[in-house]
Amino acid sequence: MKKLLSLTALGLALSLGLSAHAAEDKAPTKQQSKMGTCNKEAGEMKGDERKAFMKTCLSNKPETQQNKMKACNADEKAKTLKGDERKAFMSECLKK
Repeated sequence: MKKLLSLTALGLALSLGLSAHAAEDKAPTKQQSKMGTCNKEAGEMKGDERKAFMKTCLSNKPETQQNKMKACNADEKAKTLKGDERKAFMSECLKK
């Protein structure tokens, strides 16, 4: 009888320890955290623009100038500006 109680207590202690350990494993991974950050940065982007942005954002490589240019050109504000205003906007956008 003592052996049964001892084994039951040991089993209960181990199961509590394992569930506490499993809770620690639920913390987001580096990639999951990065995904959340990229999602916030993507904002209202849709379709191919969003897909390209997310691919670049999630990769470890820095964003290329070409991708920056595409993203800046796709901005609604860039579509409405002309001349010097557009140049200033694009310059500021590409610096980001």
